[in-house]
Amino acid sequence: MNKFPPFPQDKARLGLLGVAFDENSSYKRGPALAPQKIREAFFCDSSNLWTENETFIGVDGIFADIGDISPGQADMPIETEHAASQLHKAGLKVIAFGGDHSVTYPLVKAAAKFHPALSILHFDAHPDLYDNFENNPYSHASPFARIMESGLAKRLVQVGIRTINGHQREQADRFGVEVLTMHNWRDVFNIHFDSPLYITFDMDCLDPAFAPGISHREPGGLSTREALSVIQSLRANIVAADLVEFNPAQDPSSITEMVCAKIFKEIVARMLA
Repeated sequence: MNKFPPFPQDKARLGLLGVAFDENSSYKRGPALAPQKIREAFFCDSSNLWTENETFIGVDGIFADIGDISPGQADMPIETEHAASQLHKAGLKVIAFGGDHSVTYPLVKAAAKFHPALSILHFDAHPDLYDNFENNPYSHASPFARIMESGLAKRLVQVGIRTINGHQREQADRFGVEVLTMHNWRDVFNIHFDSPLYITFDMDCLDPAFAPGISHREPGGLSTREALSVIQSLRANIVAADLVEFNPAQDPSSITEMVCAKIFKEIVARMLA
């Protein structure tokens, strides 16, 4: 097996979507290249398709892959929401990968249509709560302002944050966001989610020593093991997830793409549990 089965798959449980988009990035381009790299890393012979809880996810009947979309900036919100909605409508849990963090807003919109009262667990170095970053309210620095003001989530918990400023602290207070900074990140193990859960995993939540293939390298982040431990500790109905901000152009040794595949696999394990 060297590729995911195409969509539709009648017996599949998880729907996959690649989003090749980075036009709302504020610093470096490159996350549009991520979907294919993550697919390649997932099937790379340097690892295998078993998760750490000893679930084999290479068996037929788990995945249905809608493929990659490559929208322009104006079309991205509509195309991304539509593609994700097709998977949700088919009764699948959804995992999207690739793109900058602006893709999360339409992905959450799609999930919320089928799973009201969403909670969101957000892994990131940055809160991404700017009201209007650099004259772009749909920047990758603003998706959670749009999500919360639209009432798409009843709860937002952020883990790994280490760049919060005054404006974003005000935004967090305004929307009731639970910000677990790196100063007190261990508190995440005490969180209980009582509604459908969406996981959004920005690769820069990890310390750049573990994931250098990112656009915004912010020292002092989570280790790969710490992030995996948070994911593995979850006891929640995870209905959708995304893995964003991997920048292959900044990953010459291919370390980060393998970390992406590892995170991907462990999220799958929790979604199937």
